[in-house]
Amino acid sequence: MTDRTLTPDVIAGFNAAKPIFTAGPASLVYGNVAALRACFGRGDAEFLASYDNVLGMISTLAEQDRTVAMQGSGTSAIEVMIANFLYGRVLIVDSGYYAKRLIAIARTRMRRDGFIAGVDVVDWLDIDAAGGSYDWVLAVYTETSEATLVPIAGLDALTKRVGARLALDATASIGLEPGHGAADVCAFSSCKGLFGLTGAGFISHSTGPQNEVEDMIAALSTYADRKTTGPYHAILSLEPILARYADYREAVVTNKRVFCRKFADHLMYPQAQQPLLCTALDVPIRATTPDAVLYAPRDTRAASITCHLGEVHLGRAAKGGLVDLLQVDA
Repeated sequence: MTDRTLTPDVIAGFNAAKPIFTAGPASLVYGNVAALRACFGRGDAEFLASYDNVLGMISTLAEQDRTVAMQGSGTSAIEVMIANFLYGRVLIVDSGYYAKRLIAIARTRMRRDGFIAGVDVVDWLDIDAAGGSYDWVLAVYTETSEATLVPIAGLDALTKRVGARLALDATASIGLEPGHGAADVCAFSSCKGLFGLTGAGFISHSTGPQNEVEDMIAALSTYADRKTTGPYHAILSLEPILARYADYREAVVTNKRVFCRKFADHLMYPQAQQPLLCTALDVPIRATTPDAVLYAPRDTRAASITCHLGEVHLGRAAKGGLVDLLQVDA
């Protein structure tokens, strides 16, 4: 590959050459790479100013008091969240593949350290009827495996009804959906709804952790106190994006609207159950170009799921042109 200066035109060429309909990372924004520079997490005043700025902007998006960053995926952050915050009786809302992952993690932690005393499960369509007494409710806000959204008002009402606190897997909802402030703690990554480069996990919280976790890699204090190398470049990639977040988010709104209008006869779920990030259809689709990358869910009942991050780099200039590349695979 010939060396090229990474100008906005070159980045635009990368995006044009590989249209994406996947759940993240989003299309590459020039600001993602333009913000990268030599940096270090201790003694580097310039980087630390950016670090604090980014975490502050993320806390605002998450409607939480503070945010902790770590290297890893959204799942890494979820593991740390469950280990440090969840205790007692936990009710998990089952909405699909990623919710089942929460169940597995919670039950593993219950066996391992005993902070969690019991795990019950309720189907996401039955939360209005669920009752009992719990310490925590744990749920996936946007379930990409099914392209469904568990309404935050329903989760909030459930949490209050059972006398619990709310923990969210916000990996596919952060920034895109409203109401994360209903949660006491959220976990997510840098590369989906935040539109950054891959490699960072985040935990935003207003309630303090209650558990004294012994293993260093799972302890929240490891990352809050920056005892390990952090996701420095992923953090830097987010600074210019978050400064103009509303502009970039508008590209997702536009693509979702254009897609739903084109495939209106095949939508699987009503609008109230649909997330901004992705859409499920009852028919398979295909792209008219072999360079496109379609989303292949790990497990789903939908015939196809399409995500709407492919024109994020265009911001408010996005027109949903990528949708023209898709058609029903008859």
